[in-house]
Amino acid sequence: MVTISIVVPVKDEARNVVSLAREIVLATAGEDAEIIFVDDGSVDGTAKQLRLLKQEIPALRVLSHNRNLGQSRGVRTGVLAATADVIVTLDGDGQNDPADIPRLVAALRSGNPNLLGMVAGIRTRRRDASNRRLASDIANRFRQWILKDRATDSGCGLKVFRREVYLSLPYFDHMHRFLIALVLREGYEVREIAVNHRPRLHGRSKYGNFHRALVGLVDTFGVRWLQARFGGRADITEL
Repeated sequence: MVTISIVVPVKDEARNVVSLAREIVLATAGEDAEIIFVDDGSVDGTAKQLRLLKQEIPALRVLSHNRNLGQSRGVRTGVLAATADVIVTLDGDGQNDPADIPRLVAALRSGNPNLLGMVAGIRTRRRDASNRRLASDIANRFRQWILKDRATDSGCGLKVFRREVYLSLPYFDHMHRFLIALVLREGYEVREIAVNHRPRLHGRSKYGNFHRALVGLVDTFGVRWLQARFGGRADITEL
């Protein structure tokens, strides 16, 4: 029985996916884990690298979009295909450290399943360019001001959550940046844990600061609307 499903959305990460997948295998050696890479319309041979890797890693599953649909859709595709109740997500650029996965999974399992819906990583020492760190800090402050979600680092891709919790959330493109606020909206608790952050060794970010800011501004107000239109969780009794 699969105990955890690791979902990794990737786009043009041919030089990163092999080492990342091997690191995930080592980090989850104590689990019956499945590793789901979702290739989001790559054009650099990412899918080919992953297909070859399946011979080495039997637990590896490779799903492929025929065109680029975005990170949130990649996460959703992976979660829908997952067979475990516990889902781990991390970015495909290698900056999230798979060695942190066991700590986050243990934290989720130690909590009340009816209360704790997600454990989210906090990149305490960002290994990004200064302009990207500044843009991220401004976006975080703005989001906290509007959404009141108290999320320290909503952009960290390393998160662990229950599959049923994710499937209860309203889906929209770019929702991966607002998972903490959306999980809180459903009445669950979110715990944050400091995690390692590594420099990108190959390739470059798929997001520009201006595009990220523009989309994030619109989406933040959309999530605020969702918060205002939700009456909260209710205890359900079958009669």
